[in-house]
Amino acid sequence: MGNNLIVGFSGNLSRPSSTRRFVENVTTSLATQAGLSHRVFDIEDIGPSLLAARTVADLDAEARTVIRSIIEAEALVIGSPTYKGSYTGLFKHVFDLLDPADLRGKPIILTATGGGDRHSLVVEHQLRPLFAFFEAFVLPTAIYASSRDFNDGEPSTAIIGRVNQALAEASFLVKARSATEAIAAE
Repeated sequence: MGNNLIVGFSGNLSRPSSTRRFVENVTTSLATQAGLSHRVFDIEDIGPSLLAARTVADLDAEARTVIRSIIEAEALVIGSPTYKGSYTGLFKHVFDLLDPADLRGKPIILTATGGGDRHSLVVEHQLRPLFAFFEAFVLPTAIYASSRDFNDGEPSTAIIGRVNQALAEASFLVKARSATEAIAAE
């Protein structure tokens, strides 16, 4: 059903971005474990047509390609920086453009970054309900990382442990879905 691609999408509004870098690392690791290719996008990749878009058709061709990659991915690694206790508005706008069925059953690893621990529930109170609406298969293990969870850009042992747990869950699910699709195609 998918396109043998793991897609990462980060809600960062500027580059360089620690959130995007974190999403890239998790996406690369999942793709390696699943034996698939990967791509990572962010708000900047969708570009200025996002601001006035009311539907996917209102986006320019490059932005529609990003959206198509998200919809067709075997699995997603989603991440957002935390602003005032939630994901960014433009991040939400991207998903507001999707049809509710577009992500049904898709495995998703949730990640978020923030300046401190007081934002740590963003994955449970903001991101998880958003993707539950789409009936996506949001993995049980989500990863929130604050700035103190990184030393010289490298994640701490605790964060690596959570990432590895989420990767194991996602790899299992991606491989099981691929096997099921192969059997159905016979």
